[in-house]
Amino acid sequence: MGPRGAGLLAALLALGLSAPAGAQKPDPCQCSRISPANRENCGFPGISSDQCFTRGCCFNSDVPGVPWCFEPLPKQELEECVMEVSARKDCGFPGISPENCTARECCFSDAIRDVPWCFFPLSVEDCHY
Repeated sequence: MGPRGAGLLAALLALGLSAPAGAQKPDPCQCSRISPANRENCGFPGISSDQCFTRGCCFNSDVPGVPWCFEPLPKQELEECVMEVSARKDCGFPGISPENCTARECCFSDAIRDVPWCFFPLSVEDCHY
């Protein structure tokens, strides 16, 4: 392989390492429902919104002094169930089953201890990039 081929290979390798395989733009609620104070950096100084979204991260430059490219909230089955744990409003009772929670038209996630696992959904009308 010549110098030109090696340079092309190096560029392709760098691109491949900078974006996770299969990374896609997060859902709007995964980005707009995270408090600026809770943002975890996902980029580098000067990153563009396109570069950030390519990494599967959120981008918002409206708030100075916090990361503009940041990790999204965890994806949920329904977008109205995406929210910070602190925003959860209890919709059930201790030990409620996913089926009973769903029957109440609420969201269920038991991934985090000591927080409501069955909680009211939020409207997606306020979700945006």
